Amino acid sequence: MNKSNHPYHMVSISPWPLILSINIMIFLISMIKWFYFMKINLMILSSISMLLTLFQWWRDVIRESTFQGMHTSNIVKNLKMSMILFITSEIFFFISLFWTYFHSSLSPSIEIGMLWPPKNIIMFNPYDIPLLNSIILITSGITITWSHNSLINKKTNTAILTLLYTIWLSCMFTMCQYFEYKWAPFTIADSVFGSIFFLTTGFHGIHVIIGTIFLIICMFRMMSYHFSKNHHFGFEAAIWYWHFVDIVWLFVYTWLYWWSF
Repeated sequence: MNKSNHPYHMVSISPWPLILSINIMIFLISMIKWFYFMKINLMILSSISMLLTLFQWWRDVIRESTFQGMHTSNIVKNLKMSMILFITSEIFFFISLFWTYFHSSLSPSIEIGMLWPPKNIIMFNPYDIPLLNSIILITSGITITWSHNSLINKKTNTAILTLLYTIWLSCMFTMCQYFEYKWAPFTIADSVFGSIFFLTTGFHGIHVIIGTIFLIICMFRMMSYHFSKNHHFGFEAAIWYWHFVDIVWLFVYTWLYWWSF
């Protein structure tokens, strides 16, 4: 039966969810191998396989929405709601990390010297690389808004250029975060502070990398003229996600860097 009495399209059978699930399982196993045996080869292989699977899945979604016209107004409405719910779940995830931080910092236990940061922990200077990262992310929020406004006003070349600036800034942030980790005077094994610090900033860094991939896909789609003034929810969802990453970083900087200094 090809007839339907609803405004939604029935997606064809896809192998990508199953393949992605297997890749994620292998990736998690590779993390254990990395932690215990310091071997990263399986993690690199599973990461590449996971990215290739995601690209194939995204290709199918782009084909259904852009070329086949399957995404009706009701589907776009539900996509917006699903993105809002996804970002809301991410907000609660970071709230749990901040909750752990304040639970340990507002009443430090005797095991860490009743001090926060614990005794002998040399904290990062918040006015050094962390402040630079804050400026980079705030600037990236401005450039991506500029890109969105340019797309709405049919200035495609300006939209592509400012989106490229945003991607460059996000790569700069990731590079600065890498060097900060490399030169860190403490590790994830140094008390509860080290655990919370690297867990929170690490997860934020992963979100930045995911957002960067999201923006790169949008840039290639924009260069292929997949977006128009009225139909560009993929780009809009990337903007929402990027602003979420910006706002979370402001809390990370204020509480984990500045307040702990």
